[in-house]
Amino acid sequence: MNSEDYKRQAAAAALEFVEPGMRLGLGTGSTAKHFVELLADRVRAGLDVVGVATSEATRTDAERLGLPLTTLDETPELDLTIDGADEIAPDLTLIKGGGGALLHEKIVAAASSRMIVIADESKWVALLGRFPLPVEVVSFGLAATRRAIESAAAGAGAPGPISLRRTRDGHAFVTEAGHLILDAALTRIIEPPLLADRLAEIPGVVEHGLFIGLAKTAIIAGPDGVRIVERP
Repeated sequence: MNSEDYKRQAAAAALEFVEPGMRLGLGTGSTAKHFVELLADRVRAGLDVVGVATSEATRTDAERLGLPLTTLDETPELDLTIDGADEIAPDLTLIKGGGGALLHEKIVAAASSRMIVIADESKWVALLGRFPLPVEVVSFGLAATRRAIESAAAGAGAPGPISLRRTRDGHAFVTEAGHLILDAALTRIIEPPLLADRLAEIPGVVEHGLFIGLAKTAIIAGPDGVRIVERP
């Protein structure tokens, strides 16, 4: 089996937590895409749920598959969000934002009573930081904001180079909210809460990809099967 097979296994296991009448947050990314597809199968079989998409890509997939959608303006409180992650630590602190939807993903997760993160085994790490940490920023004062992020990371014991995310054609990547993303290659984030606090103090930072205290459950699939991890 390959990683896509494991992602789909994790997504299938997450379906067991979905109950009729639920208001669901629908994540973004390759693993969340599997969940949306499998959820649509259940909806076509009669399951009554409604979802809030965290990105245009997810919204497009959901509409194509016939999933009923709402918005956080119409439905500000959600029962459950299912989403993937770029890295998952044992305490279920996450790095998210590889797909560029971290702001919307965090807003939806925070509006949910429960967040379940689904992933293949490769995303489970002893310490966060191997995957570059996305930081969503405004374009004004970009150089100053980048310097402030570098200083904050170093002060939190996680120094590393920071680069502007670009598209394949070399242009700056722009999020759906109209912001830029700086990717911080920090290697080892020893104290995620400290780094999160320092980043939040920087005026040019809109949001960062550290998800702390949001995921209550992780469903991890790999060669040894599917395991469910609850936050300590």
